Amino acid sequence: MRTLIAYFSREGNNYVNGAIVYLPVGNTQVVAEKIKTLTDGELFRIESVKAYSSDYTSCTKEAQADYRANARPALKADINNIAPYDAVILAYPNYWGTMPMSVWTFLDAHDFSGKTILPLCTHEGSGMGRSESDLKKLCPNARVLEGLAIQGGSVANADGSIRRWLEKNGVI
Repeated sequence: MRTLIAYFSREGNNYVNGAIVYLPVGNTQVVAEKIKTLTDGELFRIESVKAYSSDYTSCTKEAQADYRANARPALKADINNIAPYDAVILAYPNYWGTMPMSVWTFLDAHDFSGKTILPLCTHEGSGMGRSESDLKKLCPNARVLEGLAIQGGSVANADGSIRRWLEKNGVI
């Protein structure tokens, strides 16, 4: 199975275990790299041309404004051809109960018909939110499997749950 690991992650000040802490590498990127090690999939970072602020409070305001506007932020780069991939592991933090709007831009840009999508969400208490149902609406002809929610503060110790989730879904 040829696997794409597409992820959105944000370094900088983040809310982790009840406190604002500086993360030199975002939680979702940590998880995406763990998945690459397990699957030998291809990594692709979803990045907006205009990055969110590294300040946590400013970032949440910017993300909320994007969500309310149903924005589709321009991306720095994109995958040229999604056709060769059988499975897409889509990893993102929970922003306002769903995926960051940059992930929506990525999804809108491609035809996921016949693809298997495995959503993975990092969060600090809100789980998957409504991201799985939003994903099914955005990619109606894809097979969207049950997602994995990982609390951001525990990504360093999530290897076992990531492995079980990938095995359960036939990726490894």
